[in-house]
Amino acid sequence: MKEAIASIGNTGTFLFTIFCASRPRRDFLSDLIGQLYSVVVRSLPIIAVGGAFVGMVMTLQGYRTLSTYGATNSVGTLLGLSLYRELGPVLTALLFIGRAGSSMSAELGLMKATDQIAALSLMAIDPVAKTVVPRFWAAIIGMPLLCGFFCSFAIVAGYLEAVYVLGLDPGYFWSALKTSVDFMDDFVVAFIKCAVFGLIGALMATYTGFNAEPTIEGTSIATTRAVVNGSLLVLVFNFILSATLFK
Repeated sequence: MKEAIASIGNTGTFLFTIFCASRPRRDFLSDLIGQLYSVVVRSLPIIAVGGAFVGMVMTLQGYRTLSTYGATNSVGTLLGLSLYRELGPVLTALLFIGRAGSSMSAELGLMKATDQIAALSLMAIDPVAKTVVPRFWAAIIGMPLLCGFFCSFAIVAGYLEAVYVLGLDPGYFWSALKTSVDFMDDFVVAFIKCAVFGLIGALMATYTGFNAEPTIEGTSIATTRAVVNGSLLVLVFNFILSATLFK
């Protein structure tokens, strides 16, 4: 119990340190762009494949369920609301943590094990500002972008299956999707959730990696903790945000 409380306190202190270190500097923009490339561009393949298959399975299962009640024309409504309210932000966050979060933690852990972080301190360079801050803000900026890609791939894949496999009318599909998804209550709130999930995933990844034991084993333990703790916190905060943001 004491270790859990101490870990929460240390994580909060680390987050405060990140905010204090987030100040303009000469090479911040270049570091941020490099991390955005790593977070967004390199994550697109898994986001595209995951989104497409989630969209197809949601369309298939929704069609089977709604056909019982003679409401197959509402497949677009089911797909849109499910994606923007829950599946899109949550699954994007879990895929992000598994792919980019683990990479962040492993990179920082190896930098700690090879004394690169200590070398930055010896050169009077703030290691948090140089190694953690660009990764942290890249995750917060990149998560909503990845969620947009995820939902787009899911909707397109669901549309293709609904129209060309299940034989639904394309006009009904798009009309149901357009009238059911509200811009503020669904679209904007989904991206707010993604930004929060990005903060959680980045904080867990950078904290565990930056404070890992300076050994190969310590790096592997830190990477595992980053994925497990980040994924669990995403699910917890998803419930909290869903209960407070959605009416």
